[in-house]
This record gives sequence, C-alpha cells and structure tokens, in this order.
Amino acid sequence: MAQTNILLESGTNELEIVEFYLEEETAPGQEQPYRGYYGVNVAKVLEIIRQPKITEMPEVNHPSVLGAFNQRSNIIPLVDLAMWLGKDRRQDGEAKVIVTEFNNVTTAFLVSGVTRIHRISWEEVEPPNAYVASMSNNSITGVVKLENRIVFILDLEKIVSDLNPGLAMRLDEAVDWTSDATYHAVVADDSTLIREMLKDLLEKAGFVVTSYNNGRDAWEALEALKAKAVEEESPITEYVHVVVSDIEMPSMDGHNLTKRIKEDGVLRDLPVILFSSLITDKLRHKGDAVGADDQISKPEVTQLAKRAKALIEEKTKAAAD
Repeated sequence: MAQTNILLESGTNELEIVEFYLEEETAPGQEQPYRGYYGVNVAKVLEIIRQPKITEMPEVNHPSVLGAFNQRSNIIPLVDLAMWLGKDRRQDGEAKVIVTEFNNVTTAFLVSGVTRIHRISWEEVEPPNAYVASMSNNSITGVVKLENRIVFILDLEKIVSDLNPGLAMRLDEAVDWTSDATYHAVVADDSTLIREMLKDLLEKAGFVVTSYNNGRDAWEALEALKAKAVEEESPITEYVHVVVSDIEMPSMDGHNLTKRIKEDGVLRDLPVILFSSLITDKLRHKGDAVGADDQISKPEVTQLAKRAKALIEEKTKAAAD
C-alpha cells in the first residue's frame, strides 16, 4: 500500500492519507456509538492486516501496548490506539491493524476499521487548535474536512517516542560543538515537541534558531529576509545560513518549501536539510527531486547539526572561491 505514494510528484504539496476510524462504546443517553475518524500518511503504512495473535511483552511501560506479534520474522509491538487516546473502543466487530514504519522503527496500531485512501493538498490540512491538541494528548498535528466529516491527522511519531523514550533526540555530548562562527538556522516542524527539542539542541551546537510550525510560515519568513537582503544589497547569508525542515506539515510541506527555495534566484544557494521520519531508501528520491542538499532521518540530531555546519562551510568556501 505504501508504494502508491511514490506516484505523487515531488513538491506538489500533496499527500495521500489512509483514513481509519475508532468506534467508541455507546455513552449513556446516546443511541449510536461515536465514530471518530483519523488519518495517517500512506508513506508510513507498510500494510493493513487483521488483528493477529499477540504475545505479552515483559516490562511494558504503558497499558496501550497490548503485546507483540511475529510478521515475516519481525517482532512488531501492537498499540491499542483508542486506549492511548483515552477512548473506550467497542470490542465487537473485526478490528484492523495498521502496520507502520518511520524513524526506522516498525510499529502496529489497533483500530476499529479502515475506510479508504484520500489524495489531498497540505493546504487543506489545518493545524489543530489548542483545545483539540490538549484533548488528544498533543497527538494530533492536523485537521482536514473530507466529505461530510472531520478527520484528524495523528502524530504517530510522538506516540512512538513517548512509548520508547530511548528513541528521543539527543545531542552527542562527545562532539566539540564550539565554533568561531555563529550560524542562523530556520527550522520548520509542525510538532511543538520536535521544534522545542530542535531549537534547544541546535542552540547547544552553536546555532541561532528561528522556528516555524509549518512550511508556509517559514517560506513567508524567508521571503521577508530576502526582501531585506535585496534592499540592503547584502547576501542572504547575512540573515540566514541553513534551512531545516520536516516533510509533513499543514499548509505547506517540506518538499514544496524546498522546491520554492531552490527555484528562487536569491534563496537557492541556502542549504536545505530535510529532517523527517519519512527519510527512507524508497522515499529519498522525492527530496532529491526538489533539490534538498541533505536528508536525515529523525531522531539523528547529531548528524543533522554536523551536516548543517559542513554544508554552510562548503557554501561559504565556494562563494569565496
């Protein structure tokens, strides 16, 4: 199923989502059970299967991890998504399991059912308001209206990293991050948690960081810096040295942001690094197609900081020559 995403042209600001639902037990006074609709990027989905037989896992740190199952010699943990979201899922009917892969980790999620795949534009995806975010344990990154219903785009990375603290981003303290120069990085990521961690870690690595929660806001900020550079007849590197962007973001995704930067006469020399859970061997060509200077999989933030410095120094040396 994940292969269908490859048919999407890079940089068009489109994505395909698998829509699924969680059906909750009927509350007192309700005639019908409530069905909530959710979505996940097709690029993260390996397959959708029936609920397999699971084996309990020792020392599980959250009750939503039901156990693990063996799929083609891979031991895959199964997370009850309704339980994670604090919902009481109906037990009748045949549940489905969505097997995902991102950040080089395979995880399966138990859901009530799967409806279909939708192709949409990131412009149709709105960031969640504060109420929706808090009610979902900050696990929703986008909201989209499809046909006659609201579909919530889930932040599966946050769920997996919360369940596996060992997967969190950490800067390698053994590296000497001191530098004679101070570099300014523009960061775009729709996850509040990732933005704050990236800002903190990159600042420890010697960067000044300005962050935005989607590609559209980052692009508008870059255009403003470009206008300032043109007005003051200064190189753009007086104001910004590198752009670090997630791929999946409401309004404008990282591929479209990269494409715009690389097609702009002033901004195109800025190094752009895509830092995303979607950096895999089968999807890397999409970042190449829009001109990304590098692509690094979360949570390799040490590699990100090293490559950002190296790319800036390469560009600076090339400009001097």
